[in-house]
Amino acid sequence: MVASVVHGVTIAGVTACLPERRETVADLAARFGAEAAERIAKATGIEARHLVPPHQCTSDLAEAAARALLDGLGWDAAGIDLLVNVSQTHDHILPSSGFLLHRRLGLGKQAAVLDLGLGCSGYVYGLWTAAAMLRACNGRRALLIAGDTTSRVLDPNDRSVAPLFGDAAAATALVADPDAPLMAFTLGSDGAGAPYLAVPGGGLRRPDEPPHLFMDGTQVFAFTLREVPGSIRAALDLAGWTMAGVDRLVLHQANAQMVRHLARKLGAAPGQTVLALAGHGNTSSASIPLALASALPEELAAERRRLLLSGFGVGWSWGSAAVEIGPLAVCGTTLLSADGRPAIPAGAARDAGLSANSAGDAENSA
Repeated sequence: MVASVVHGVTIAGVTACLPERRETVADLAARFGAEAAERIAKATGIEARHLVPPHQCTSDLAEAAARALLDGLGWDAAGIDLLVNVSQTHDHILPSSGFLLHRRLGLGKQAAVLDLGLGCSGYVYGLWTAAAMLRACNGRRALLIAGDTTSRVLDPNDRSVAPLFGDAAAATALVADPDAPLMAFTLGSDGAGAPYLAVPGGGLRRPDEPPHLFMDGTQVFAFTLREVPGSIRAALDLAGWTMAGVDRLVLHQANAQMVRHLARKLGAAPGQTVLALAGHGNTSSASIPLALASALPEELAAERRRLLLSGFGVGWSWGSAAVEIGPLAVCGTTLLSADGRPAIPAGAARDAGLSANSAGDAENSA
């Protein structure tokens, strides 16, 4: 396991973007039958998901999230020193989507660009990479993008995965700050898990097969319980924290049952545990920042909070981080319409009831 502490970097803001179109349990009932749809929703805690139309890609959501973040902070895109883009649903085989975003956002030629092909663990890996690189290069500002449009690689009739995954992207602003609290990271991987969560078709190895996601849920659950608690405890130890001293535990939002099970295993109280997936589903690399932006915007805007983050999934890969965040200048969500216009500004989506505020997410206010 990699253990790493980064000093002198802090998070200034987080925004997330969701596509406007939603698919609900009622829509699934028309496809799979009412009984099956209700059973899946009850088991996973997922009541609705936002899905891109066929002509939109992850970069479109990412651009909208990044623009809302830059506008909210008053940052000039030309002053960004580093862009780290985390996704496994790219616009093209090449160039990587980070360079598309570099051009569309108007970043300067001095900015370094790095793409990471990771999913559910990707936000923690990306946060570690962006913070460490910003520190190493003596830069001032970095932009971390994390997002996936997993619906583009789903068989809509596969009830094992189609009801679970939604689309989203998020942007996180990092700044150099000599007075910032440390960030403590632990990261690990096990390539033996590669066959159990994969899109084997559509790439160069199997170009003639449809690019459909395969997931062995039993293997995913077993891996999570085997590896993730130790990673989280190691991050706590590295930061010198205890679970009782954590304000919020923000796990990858895979499904409610898994989140609750891990929280109990770690000894976290219900009031510490963030559940923000009822209206979003599993949004892969965007799930942790989306949880921050949709479930905790007022809290993170008001004061500094100790957060314990952990992402885990494809690979296998996992990463945990103990970070102090806030008060944030910008924290919220926005919706992207089918014609590419932000339908609701960052921060207003929550007020409109479009964020994770359904009954399934009541645990956030405990």
